[in-house]
Amino acid sequence: MPRPHDKSGDRPYDIVLYGATGFVGELTAEYLAAHAPEDCRWALAGRSPDKLARLRERLAKTHPACTELPLLHADSGDPASLRELARATRVLASTVGPYLAHGEGLVAACAEAGTDYTDLTGEPEFVDRMYVAYDAQARRTGARLVHTCGFDSVPHDLGAYYTVRQLPEGVPLRLSGFVRTGARFSGGTLASALGAMGRGRQMLAAARERRAVEPGPLGGRRARSVPGVPHRSREVGAWAVPLPTIDGKVVERSASALKRYGPDFRYRHYAAVKWLPVAAGGALAAGSVVALAQLPAARRWLGSLVAPGTGPDEATRAKSWFSVRFVGEGGGRRVFTEVSGGDPGYGETAKILAESLLCLAFDELPATAGQVTPATAMGDALLGRLQEAGIRFRVAHSE
Repeated sequence: MPRPHDKSGDRPYDIVLYGATGFVGELTAEYLAAHAPEDCRWALAGRSPDKLARLRERLAKTHPACTELPLLHADSGDPASLRELARATRVLASTVGPYLAHGEGLVAACAEAGTDYTDLTGEPEFVDRMYVAYDAQARRTGARLVHTCGFDSVPHDLGAYYTVRQLPEGVPLRLSGFVRTGARFSGGTLASALGAMGRGRQMLAAARERRAVEPGPLGGRRARSVPGVPHRSREVGAWAVPLPTIDGKVVERSASALKRYGPDFRYRHYAAVKWLPVAAGGALAAGSVVALAQLPAARRWLGSLVAPGTGPDEATRAKSWFSVRFVGEGGGRRVFTEVSGGDPGYGETAKILAESLLCLAFDELPATAGQVTPATAMGDALLGRLQEAGIRFRVAHSE
């Protein structure tokens, strides 16, 4: 598929990071300052010139090349500024959430301009609404709209992709993913989660609207993410609790798009909890938060517990970790894999987002357009980048 732009420099920038002065935005900017190639033309964008200038000054103290880093003004409430931003770059990332409140304008601008777009959303309603509204236009312009380019949902999406590659081709496949983390969350993450919890009816309506227009897998194939049931998993030595995050749907969409997942693919997504009382207590606490999130006053109170734009300090992040274990079966073979790394919500999320930007800007990738998953858009290239960056993908053992 012809691209509306190439690497020859018909736009001023290769990469623009929008929301650069937010908590994860700053971490992403720091990662790009340390790892972007010398010839990468990148810029910081946001609504506060003063905050952008202070961030650039901090970056320049350890990376002198950032002294002249371009600063671009844009505001989610100003569609003209977002269109100008999208037309100026080949790849654009947004860290400005909650995305339901602040994200649509930039997706619309990128779909119109043929600009590749990434974000960190874990909001299913937002992703579904963006598919219905902008997938067709992005296909026409050649834009790749790649949501969920952080801990939601790259370790799960690429972990499933990696696991599938260890199994025979052309046969039905069954995968289960088991997530464990030791980390804290930021104010932005809390705000997005509470917003989603308080919009159950709207989320279901958006999913129905998407199903009505989205084609299924070609050639009679099937791909499903199905709810599991709580159980004791011998494979991971923990209690498996169904995890109703966006990650399972992302894996399903990759399986729908890629024939390598076989003629009949099924995925189940769980949290892995070592002790039964902890699993039961966590489920009870989660149910209580969901119930409270239905009440606007309670939702505002919960959101005030962690201020937006804040998050765990460097020492806390340094002790944080994640592990996603996969059990895959098919064609008489059984394989156990693991994806693991450090602080999932911030350090590793910033790394994943930055490497996704660099991958979209500079790597040879499949010819895709429209709303596509990380595995569909970047597959092997992003997998290799993340392995080199220190996120571990390994085969534990096979049978």
